[in-house]
Amino acid sequence: MSIRYHIQHTTRYDYHENVSDSHHIARLSPLESASQELIFHKLKISPTPDVYSNFVDYFGNLTAYFSLATPHKSLVVDSLSEVEVSRRSCSVLDLSPTWEEVREKISSASNAEDRAASEYRYASPLCPLNIQLADYALQSFKPGTHIVEAATDLTQRIFEDFKFDRTASSVTTPVMGTFHRRAGVCQDFAHFQISCLRSIGLPARYISGYLRTEPPPGKPRLIGADASHAWISIYIPQHGWMEFDATNNLRPSYNHIRVAYGRDYHDICPVRGTVYGGGRQKLSIGVTVTPLDEAAPSAPDAINPTLTSRNSA
Repeated sequence: MSIRYHIQHTTRYDYHENVSDSHHIARLSPLESASQELIFHKLKISPTPDVYSNFVDYFGNLTAYFSLATPHKSLVVDSLSEVEVSRRSCSVLDLSPTWEEVREKISSASNAEDRAASEYRYASPLCPLNIQLADYALQSFKPGTHIVEAATDLTQRIFEDFKFDRTASSVTTPVMGTFHRRAGVCQDFAHFQISCLRSIGLPARYISGYLRTEPPPGKPRLIGADASHAWISIYIPQHGWMEFDATNNLRPSYNHIRVAYGRDYHDICPVRGTVYGGGRQKLSIGVTVTPLDEAAPSAPDAINPTLTSRNSA
């Protein structure tokens, strides 16, 4: 079974003065995978770029490059997509290897898939390695524990130990700041969980995407009310990548739409660039995730279904 979505992601920059020229990279096209089919994607940019091209980046994400040489005081990047998401497969806890076995196999990777995953064991710009984070992870990753069981426990502990608070962090908040404050948003929790896992030698990667949210009972779905979201995946040899969302304490299923993979947010920022001129700028972002078949199943594979999901905007 599956559910189809229409997604609109609008990024708008308004400048105090004219921008003489600018250069940008956008990663806004949803990924293709066994559990996610990309049916349609279009990028509408205003003003019309003077140069536009697409390429696949190092991590396998479809990336757009565009530049404008015409003076402008605003830039609008409107991403329109349609995807069909089916249920992710979930490994049975007692069939997965222990986390020590995974660490050993990855450290001596003998095939191409394991070697590629081993790159995600190391520190990255936003996900450092730290002994305190290793100690936090080891409370879940006890000796001989199956890796799925341990990762599930770590996900639930982060959900319970950390408060979702939009005012507690910014895009520059370091992982250790999140750790000490015990508060943040989805991006912070993803970076924190990745750092914990890498600090004990396990490969983990950052996922950016969208999370379908439900409007209040009796209320219409609002334009721009849904959120960009972030979660993580862990590599398990012979099983592949398994996803975990610590913000909502669940394993992603129908409600999560994947857009890009990377070591951390630095690798997969939705829109980034360099502008010349412009002075002060204002950034506005709106995301709308609309299910095209409301009758389709939408409940995620909750780790603890009694817990209420948290909006991750």
